[in-house]
Amino acid sequence: MTTSSNPLSWVTSANGHSDFPLQNLPLGIFSHSGLSKRGGVAIGEMIFDLRAALDVGFFNGAARDAAEAASRDQLNDFFALGAPARQALRNELLHLLDENSPQLSRLRPLADTVLHPMSECQMHVPARIGDYTDFYVGIHHALNVGKLFRPDNPLLPNYKYVPIGYHGRASTICISDTPVKRPNGQTLAPGATVPEFGPSKRLDYELEMGVWIGPGNAIGEAIAIGEAAEHIAGFCLLNDWSARDLQAWEYQPLGPFLSKSFATSISAWVVTAEALAPFRIAQPARPEGDPQPLAYLFDAADQQGGALDIELEVLLLTEQMKAQGIAPHRLALSNTQNMYWTVAQMVAHHTVNGCKLQPGDLFGTGTLSGPLAGQFGSLLEISEGGKQALTLPSGESRRFLEDGDEVIFRARCHRQGYASIGFGECRGTLLGA
Repeated sequence: MTTSSNPLSWVTSANGHSDFPLQNLPLGIFSHSGLSKRGGVAIGEMIFDLRAALDVGFFNGAARDAAEAASRDQLNDFFALGAPARQALRNELLHLLDENSPQLSRLRPLADTVLHPMSECQMHVPARIGDYTDFYVGIHHALNVGKLFRPDNPLLPNYKYVPIGYHGRASTICISDTPVKRPNGQTLAPGATVPEFGPSKRLDYELEMGVWIGPGNAIGEAIAIGEAAEHIAGFCLLNDWSARDLQAWEYQPLGPFLSKSFATSISAWVVTAEALAPFRIAQPARPEGDPQPLAYLFDAADQQGGALDIELEVLLLTEQMKAQGIAPHRLALSNTQNMYWTVAQMVAHHTVNGCKLQPGDLFGTGTLSGPLAGQFGSLLEISEGGKQALTLPSGESRRFLEDGDEVIFRARCHRQGYASIGFGECRGTLLGA
C-alpha cells in the first residue's frame, strides 16, 4: 500500500527494487541504440531519459534548468548548479514517477520514449573528472595496515589531526565493468638489493566510497566546514586497485605513484546527497584520549549529522567459480561508519590552503574496513600481508588477486520506516599483463 513516506512508482520494476526505488533517483550518463550519450535517472530496471522528457515538455522552471544541465553528455554542469537545482529536479522527478502522478495520462503513452531498459544501455563515467584525490579516513584499515609494518606504533602521529590524502590520476578512472590490466613496474623482492621489472604479483582491491564535488571554490578561498555540505553533490562506489609490491618499493618518500595510477573503478550512478538524507547519522564519537579536531575541522552540526550509514560489501568471482556455477563469494561486509573523518571535514581540509575544487572532481574515502575479521576492505588485511591464504568455495586459495578474478562491490542503505536504496555494482575483472 502506498504511504506518504514510501510512495510507489508507475514504473513497476522500481517497487521493492533493492537499489533503485522511487526514493533513490540517482543520475548517470548512458547511451542507447540510436541515441547520443546523455543524462538519465535510474528507476527500477529502467533509465528515465532526461533529454527525451525535456523534448516532450515534462519540466518547468528551476526543474527544467536543472534537467537541461543533467541531460548533457556529462554531469559537470549539473553539479555546478548546487543543491537548489538538485532538489528542484528531484522534487519534479518524484512527482512525475509516482504511481499517482498527475502527469500519468501523458506519461504512459510516452513510456517507450522516456524509458529505456537498463540492460540495453551502456553506462559512462558520469563527469569529466578534472582532479581525483584519495583520502585515508578508514581508521580500521589504517590500523590494520599499520600493524603489519609498525606493530608497536600502527598510526603515525598526524593521523588523528589531519585527514590524510594524496592526489591520484583522473585519466585512468573507469566505469564499472571495464576490464583492468595487471600493471608492470619495479618491485624489490625480499632479501634483494636491486629491483626487478615485471607484472605486479600482489594485486589488490580497496573498498571505498567516491564523493562527487559540486560547485567548488575559487582559488585562494577555503570552504568553511559549516558550508562544506553545499559542495558535496553525490556518492558512488570506488575500487582503488592497488599493486602492493610496486607500492612498497616506490612510496617512500612521496607516496603512491604507479601502484595506484593504472586503474580506479567507479560505479555508474551518482546517488545524491538528498537521497541519502534519511541515512545520515552522528559521526561516531572519538575514542577517549583522541584529540579534538582543530577549529577549521570542527562543526557541531556536521558532528551531529554529517556521517552516513551505508552497508558496504565485497565479493569475489574467479574464472573457476564461474565455470562451476558458483555464486560470487562474499569477502567482507563493512560500513561507512568506519570513517574517522566526515566528508565535510575532507572538503574543508582539502581547501583550507586555497586549493580549488571544481564541479566533477572526485574524492576517494580510503579503504573502509571494519575492526573485525569479515569486515576487511582489502586482501592485504585479509591475508595479513600475504601470510594467510583465503580459501574459496571452489577450493581455490587467494592471498592476492589472480588474472581472471572479478571483484564486485555493492552498497545499501537501510533504516526502519524508509525504503532501502543502493548504488548498483562496481565491478572489475583483472586481465593479465
